[in-house]
Amino acid sequence: MSQIPTKPQILQWITDNPALTSKRDIAKAFGIKGAARVDLKRILRELEAEGHLTKRKRSHEDPNRLPPVAVCKVIGPDSDGDLFFAPHDWQGDAPEPRILHIPAKDDPALAKGDRALVRVTQVKGEDYSHEGRLIRRLSTGPQRIVGVFRAGSEGGRILPVDKGVMDEWVVPAGATEGARDGELVEAEQTGHKGRMGLPRARIVTRLGDPGAAKAVSLIAIYQHGLRDDFPPETIEQAENATPPTLGDRTDLRDLPLITIDPSDARDHDDACYAQADDDPANPGGHVIWVAIADVAAYVTPGSALDREARERGNSTYFPDRVVPMLPDALSGDLCSLHEGVERACIAVRIAVNAEGTKIGQTFLRGLMKSPASLHYEEVQSAIDGDINDRTAPHLEGVLRPLYAAYDALKIARAKRQPLDLDLPERKIILSDEGEVTSVAFRDRLDAHRLIEEFMILANVAASEELERLRTPLLYRTHEEPDPDKIESLRETAKASGFSLPKGQVLRTATLNHLLHEAAGTELSELISMSTLRAMTQAYYSPVNLGHFGLALRSYAHFTSPIRRYADLIVHRALVTAHGWGDDGLSPQDIEHLEATAKQISEAERRSMVAERDTNDRYLAAFLSDRIGAEFAGRISGVQAFGVFVRLDETGADGLIPVRSLGAEYFRYDRDEQVLTGSETGTQIGLGQRVTVRLAEAVPVTGGLILELLSLEGEPRRVSRRPAPGGRGAPKKRKFRKAPRKR
Repeated sequence: MSQIPTKPQILQWITDNPALTSKRDIAKAFGIKGAARVDLKRILRELEAEGHLTKRKRSHEDPNRLPPVAVCKVIGPDSDGDLFFAPHDWQGDAPEPRILHIPAKDDPALAKGDRALVRVTQVKGEDYSHEGRLIRRLSTGPQRIVGVFRAGSEGGRILPVDKGVMDEWVVPAGATEGARDGELVEAEQTGHKGRMGLPRARIVTRLGDPGAAKAVSLIAIYQHGLRDDFPPETIEQAENATPPTLGDRTDLRDLPLITIDPSDARDHDDACYAQADDDPANPGGHVIWVAIADVAAYVTPGSALDREARERGNSTYFPDRVVPMLPDALSGDLCSLHEGVERACIAVRIAVNAEGTKIGQTFLRGLMKSPASLHYEEVQSAIDGDINDRTAPHLEGVLRPLYAAYDALKIARAKRQPLDLDLPERKIILSDEGEVTSVAFRDRLDAHRLIEEFMILANVAASEELERLRTPLLYRTHEEPDPDKIESLRETAKASGFSLPKGQVLRTATLNHLLHEAAGTELSELISMSTLRAMTQAYYSPVNLGHFGLALRSYAHFTSPIRRYADLIVHRALVTAHGWGDDGLSPQDIEHLEATAKQISEAERRSMVAERDTNDRYLAAFLSDRIGAEFAGRISGVQAFGVFVRLDETGADGLIPVRSLGAEYFRYDRDEQVLTGSETGTQIGLGQRVTVRLAEAVPVTGGLILELLSLEGEPRRVSRRPAPGGRGAPKKRKFRKAPRKR
């Protein structure tokens, strides 16, 4: 009789032969016959009990390895358009495998949520662990939608709240979940289009009154798939966290590190302090301290908190609520650098010369105690001479040295020439009941710019420190603009009476020249918005491609780990690089750095769209009782289907449909961004001043429909009959350069 194999021998056989894993296959491989099969069965059961094997039907598998053929679910696409699979029922202790879909010519189109039978091959050296080739699709994942339910005699219909979705959905009787007419619901598709040409659906969640104030951000949360509730184990882990003691940390409690934030801020990531450098080798220089909440001490790799934070990627901010990356026990308490309490931090001491150039840096893991939590307006008021009881004790020892250091940093900034986009920031003001009371534009104070420059300086220091110590990290990358978009900006500038030179390497200084030329004119905001649209989207990457907008060679996010997962990764990298503890980068963090970068970049874009959509809905609700009112604005976009106008009063964007411009045909020039009337010769283009009437405001979608009343101060000319064929081209009217304000 052959000798019974040991447990390691059995596991190695299953690893090497994933298609031969039944008890019969194993017995045959080791020559086990007769009564010896009883011993083999006992060993296999022990391996199951120990978690090394999972029995599926008549075969045994390593739960941490995928079989060559597996049932998978589609989890993509990613930002590059690649689809990925995940095992449908993963039982292993290791991270869930990420499987890249390798498409064949005749494969059907797959979508997120589909189930498929996949042939799986393990690969190495990529940001995914396996490649998968489709054998056949088993089922399609249900599409979901958020909308308003309209009851009918049998079931009803759902009107989507997304402006980009036009089709209604039919809800059969028995699939309404008791939803009432006019109620906001979430539904999933249950079948293909019926006789009426509309998809069928069943309601899965009733969300309440779409007109309620809280529903505005709730729509965005559901529509964009944001994670609003934390799993119980994540909450428990956060609430059981305890503050670190001094231990091996550097004692920074006597350093007057103050926080400067918006007046309504609940979490405080960063604190700062500055003083004149007493080093004789650096005359006129400054020492700047930036201390950042030590989130890495609480959110450790692989923990429930870490998994949830990585999935969320960042906090999402709405006018009435925040969807945080971390539970409030951390984001609003233990990790927040509140006034008068000891807090763990990672700090950097940066020396700059009299011209604001960084000449040295030292990173520390410390314990701090902030003497004050101030807000931007009171700090600026104190510097301007209006001192209150909160700022008086810190004016000479803290605030004035901060501004002195900022004056030096401004010199370095002027030499570097980052993109100088200073667009107005809109803030929606809500009542206690959640109704919009006003829309305000925040002033950009020197206090805002000071903190911004200090944070940029600290982010550069973190990036360069990790490069020096050859530690993996996530960079904040901003690539150069696409040449086609720059050409479009050049055309806009030309049409507006300005210029953007050709035939030279594009630099931020070139764009700044255009922005400064337009400054002080009525077209300043148009040129600023057009420049912003020409820029690429910034993203995270483990590869350093520089930051075009900031004109920096190396840049990483380090200063906001409470609300951004990328910063947490950089903090862990600093912990590893300096040997501060065992809560630094894990092997899994490093292995999946590319995948993490893609995931959190996608999460950031999702949050931006959700925040924008929510603001649109609040503005539509604010304007809904002003139907028929007239507003001044400026054309901010031109498309074949209509013209977008940004209203001066609120900054809201509305659409003038091309059909409302008259019976004549309007020809769309994509290059010049102009609509030209075939009969009247009217040209409608970017930057023109208009007066419009509000025709429709739909709070549930955020849509505003406008009617054009006047163009550049002249009443609009309307053709009442279609343009006859064969007429000559209408005469073009040139844009005139806007006069500068005196």
